[in-house]
Amino acid sequence: MGYIPQHALDNLKKYSYKGVDKSVLSKYVLNPFWNQLVRVWPKSVAPNTITLTGLSLVFINFLTMLVCDPAYLTPKEGAAGPPQWLYFTWAAGLFMYQSLDAIDGKQARRTGMAGPLGEMFDHGCDAINTTLEVILAAYALNLGRSWWTVASQIATLANFYLTTWEEFYTGQLFLGVFSGPVEGILMIVGIYVISGLYGTQVWDTGILTVLRIDRWESIAKILPDMALNEVFMVFGGFGLAFNIITSYTNVYRARQKSGQSPFTPLLHLLPFPTAVALQLLWLSAPSFDNSAILHSSLFVPFLCAWGLQFAHQVGRMILAHVTSTPLPWWDWMWLCNLVGALDANAPQFFGRSPIIQSTPIGRGIFVYLLLAASLATYGRFCSLVISDITNYLGIACFTVRKRDENGVWREAGAIDHPKSS
Repeated sequence: MGYIPQHALDNLKKYSYKGVDKSVLSKYVLNPFWNQLVRVWPKSVAPNTITLTGLSLVFINFLTMLVCDPAYLTPKEGAAGPPQWLYFTWAAGLFMYQSLDAIDGKQARRTGMAGPLGEMFDHGCDAINTTLEVILAAYALNLGRSWWTVASQIATLANFYLTTWEEFYTGQLFLGVFSGPVEGILMIVGIYVISGLYGTQVWDTGILTVLRIDRWESIAKILPDMALNEVFMVFGGFGLAFNIITSYTNVYRARQKSGQSPFTPLLHLLPFPTAVALQLLWLSAPSFDNSAILHSSLFVPFLCAWGLQFAHQVGRMILAHVTSTPLPWWDWMWLCNLVGALDANAPQFFGRSPIIQSTPIGRGIFVYLLLAASLATYGRFCSLVISDITNYLGIACFTVRKRDENGVWREAGAIDHPKSS
């Protein structure tokens, strides 16, 4: 069975992308650069190829972290981390990802390939990038396996969920004066550069020490000398609060303008905290010897599985947007997380030891099976959705081609802008 109901396929032809970007940096600095960059790409290159190229750079960054520091997957005392120059490659890779992610829409308009498939593909890649960058940024900030990294994962995914939810109810993607895809990514690029210059240990330095305020005893007694990485996390918390207010304000106005209830959309925020609660219940289980997943080699696979499940969740939300169908409430992968959480908390809930995760080996097998199931589920979603959209609209995913009225494949531009003979 596909993900798009038969009656919703016709809505694909009615979809048109709408977006608002209020970023000053984007308007006056980045957009002129992007306009020049898109011209480097031939019109024979499909927009989705550009998007996938950008995501590939992030995958390379992630793989270099694992290759250069295998101890991050298999913890060892005193293990040496990667060379500092590696962080410069992460900065370059992320910056190019942002640039390619920004020009795929421009390429779609150049080639006559703009449509719902590009929207789905772009957001799907963004969803995958979100978790990978959380892991990489936490590594560069010297947070490692900690609750700060978990908090960063929650805040980052929450921002993405809010944006998707807002786009569904307002009909347009809204990027404010400070947004994750623009300023947020550039901040992470800056983190990588600083880590490359001074090492990750610099983020453990107190902010009062960096600002040289610690010399003033009267101020030092009042203000805590929080580490720079912790300050960055607090800043992210305030950013999330601001985005919650902004997103709901936009939804509230849109619903009032259309004469609909502005409070009903709040119910569709519930799936996200539900999914997060299951993950936290599992991670915080005391039966794991003080959160063994959090402090073991399973932490990265666990976060990756979480990220893939989230990508599936928001992917279905975006699909509902482009097909004008109701937002989904349920994801069957929650059952896997519920089993893992209940099993881990069996001593507290049922007065018995865990059945599946009673040993480190059993725990590891379960987490990796969860990762495989999450990857298979999201892969199936992508495959079926791409197949449904390309077949119905008569377009290709990675080539600039469309089927004409006779069913013959031709270059998209030749159909959209026919030339006189």
